[in-house]
Amino acid sequence: MSGSGAFRTESDSLGEVRVPAEAYWGAHTARALENFRVSGVPVAAHPHLVRALAQVKHAAALANGELGVLAPPKVAAISAACRAIAGGRHHEQFRVDVVQGGAGTSTNMNANEVIANLALEHLGRRRGQYEHLDPLDDVNRCQSTNDTYPTALRIAVAASLDELRAELTLLSGAFAAKGEEFATVVKVGRTQLQDAVPMTLGREFTAFGVTVAEDVERLGETLPLLAETSLGATAIGTGIAAEPGYAEAVVRHLRALTGMPLTPAADLVEATSDTGVFLLVSGVLKRTAVKLSKVCSDLRLLASGPRAGLAEIRLPARQAGSSVMPGKVNPVIPEMVNQIAFATAGADVAITMAADNGQLQLNAFEPLIGHLLLQHIAWLTRGCEALRTLCVEGVTADEDRLAHSADAAVGAVTALAPRIGHEAASAVAREALATGAGVLEVVTRRGLLDPGTARALMAAAG
Repeated sequence: MSGSGAFRTESDSLGEVRVPAEAYWGAHTARALENFRVSGVPVAAHPHLVRALAQVKHAAALANGELGVLAPPKVAAISAACRAIAGGRHHEQFRVDVVQGGAGTSTNMNANEVIANLALEHLGRRRGQYEHLDPLDDVNRCQSTNDTYPTALRIAVAASLDELRAELTLLSGAFAAKGEEFATVVKVGRTQLQDAVPMTLGREFTAFGVTVAEDVERLGETLPLLAETSLGATAIGTGIAAEPGYAEAVVRHLRALTGMPLTPAADLVEATSDTGVFLLVSGVLKRTAVKLSKVCSDLRLLASGPRAGLAEIRLPARQAGSSVMPGKVNPVIPEMVNQIAFATAGADVAITMAADNGQLQLNAFEPLIGHLLLQHIAWLTRGCEALRTLCVEGVTADEDRLAHSADAAVGAVTALAPRIGHEAASAVAREALATGAGVLEVVTRRGLLDPGTARALMAAAG
């Protein structure tokens, strides 16, 4: 609603629509606001998408100006509007719900109207005076939602992935630093939640860092595919209503505006209907999320206790953990990342269904695909930052407890078997299990090895 109570009247193919006087959006956006009241999440919640839409419209204006089908004053006015939006201004005007019918038409029209009205002000005109610069005839010239929206979405996803990859890199580094800090701390490794063989806490944390770093690479492998654009395809890939030379020109200008190595799709009809790259990104995101979740579950297990659990490490205390149990502290940061991972895996199912249900020359469900991708990339990015700064960097080790467990664990005898022989090692294991004594104690009592040598072999095995 209008803050001042004043309205202007606009019209579309369905008739007249009242629009708040101060709004930069217009009739098409107004209808979308009435039709799509689903999530309560506006397109503005995804700033990378808003910025990418402005960049696409800017490139289109420059291309149309170059081809002589858009007058220089209009090119300058549209360019100024797009630069303002790309710079972070007026994002609140992108009001339509992220869940919408129409394959993104409402989002595209929201962008066209906001840019048109900003451009009109640049020309000294009032909002809504479209006879001087029109959202469709000028801002949307040579375009269709079906090529502009997917292109903007690809640019937005790529920019979001850059941020996620940067946070994953920092998180991997934090785990690696802990690996160095704990390099000489011997502990018991476990398989199937049973004692296995000795290792160091450092190697455990180093492995966490490596598994995170792997997904920096996997996510990076999707970027070249996101750089493929269908601009110039217009409605279904045939280029109808686009000027000759437009496709080449708009990609060239968009490449310069974004800094992305954008390339035209080999087959524009195929590219208009294909959502395969979004499926790929979603799959790699799910992989990243599941692996992060596994690491967080390990951190929670290693920190379980503090008296009756493993309690091998201590996570930083972040808040009181119970309204009824005094002194209880929970592993809230890893738990939060676990939940982000669960949501990301669920989103992958929805994205898969949306991709599967596109028909013939267009997929109408890209708004949901785009929203879920951008939302969960953002959640994972913030989750990684929190996990690093609020948890991993503050992890400490209970070295006394770890040493005691390593001495007592029967699996430690595996590290001694090459020196004392398999039969002697088996006898040591049986006695340790039967008496409750530690492996080191039994080996020393039997005179098989001196304590220093036994400890050195156990440490070397980790």
